This record gives sequence, structure tokens and C-alpha cells, in this order.
Amino acid sequence: MPMSRLDKIISDSGVATRRDAELLIRARRVTVDGVTATSGAQKLDLERATVAVDGAELPRTRFCYIMMNKPLGYVSATEDRMEKPVTDLLTGRYANLNLFPAGRLDKDAEGLLLLTNDGDFAHRVITPNKHVRKRYVISFDGTLTERDAAAFEQGITLADGTKCRSARLEIVGQGHAVVELHEGKYHQVKRMVASRGASVTALKRVAVGGLELDEALRAGEFRELTAEELGRVFVT
Repeated sequence: MPMSRLDKIISDSGVATRRDAELLIRARRVTVDGVTATSGAQKLDLERATVAVDGAELPRTRFCYIMMNKPLGYVSATEDRMEKPVTDLLTGRYANLNLFPAGRLDKDAEGLLLLTNDGDFAHRVITPNKHVRKRYVISFDGTLTERDAAAFEQGITLADGTKCRSARLEIVGQGHAVVELHEGKYHQVKRMVASRGASVTALKRVAVGGLELDEALRAGEFRELTAEELGRVFVT
């Protein structure tokens, strides 16, 4: 890893701006490998050095990976002139890390949403060719049967000609089902269900790949993924 200035390392972590990083250093609130830092110009290899601010160690990578329990009423965007973007829910240093959604959930959908500042990671989550499974719990009006489940498995062609890949529909009770997809077309779950004569009334994403939503997170809450959880995202 290339060497970086200490003040830039602090700024990239989202803890403070470059200017404020220098003030933290002057106030003797920054340590490098347990020794109080004296200059923001000091160059470090963050994979080898341990930098801490007020005793809290900075992450060793500039990338951040967040699991959010997206609430209803927010759009999967970083900014929107008409609606509330999910990034408005980010607080503390996470608000300054330029995080963006890796995929999307509609305004009227809730559940597991990944946010990151790693473009390669986001692309791997989103692109259908990587076959990252997304699992949804839905409520619906109308009737769905095993015949519809077979149609999902075969692959549905929507009214506008859009072809959907093979998916799984499991009916788990009257008006309730689980849907698994390996792609993420616009309103796909709703449109696939509508093509079978029913309508989705509620939708919650509960898993991406092998990563399941942490049910301890209340709507609007978020936390960083552990290294082990990060690996689960691409488990098929």
C-alpha cells in the first residue's frame, strides 16, 4: 500500500476534514502505534501502522461497507430533490464517507440495503452475471399458486417484453410469499407478481447472497459489516 500523509489518512476516514485533522494532531489527540503524533505531514503505510483518534482506532482500509435496515419512505439514492435519500440516515463519520447504495430498494420497500464507497464491490452486488441472490418477504393481494411458482422458475417475460431470469417463488401462507432473484430490474418483484394476476402490498428484503438482515437493527439503523459478513454477500 502506498504511503499517505497522516492528515489525509484521518480525513479519508471521515473523522475530520484535512484542516481539522491538523488541529486534532496539534491537540495531541492522535496517536500512531500508541505514540502521540506531532505532524500531519508524517507519512504512513496504514496496513502496517495503527492510527487512533481519542483512543479510537481508524479502519485500515479506505473502503466502508454498511448494512442498513432501510425504512419505508426513503429512496435508494445519495440525493433527490423530491424525496428523502437513504444517505440522510447516516450519522457521525459515516455521513462524510461518500457512501452510496449498492443496489436499490423502492421507496415503499424496506429491509436490507448495502451502502459502500467501493465501486467495484457495488458492481459485483448489482450485476446479474455475478448471480448474487436477493431474498424478499412479500405480502400480496390476489392468488398465487404452485403454477405461478413454476412460471417464476422458468423465467417470466413481462408485458413490455422484459425477460426475467429464473427466480424462486415460495408461497408461505395466505397472502404471503418469499421471492428470490439473481437480478434487480426496475420494480421487478412487483412486476413479476403482477404478471401472475396478483399485487404486492408489502415488500421487505431480508438477504443479499448469504448475508441476512440483522434483525437487531431497527428501521433506519445501520452498522458496518464484519469481514466475515462481507464474504457472505457473494455466497450463492
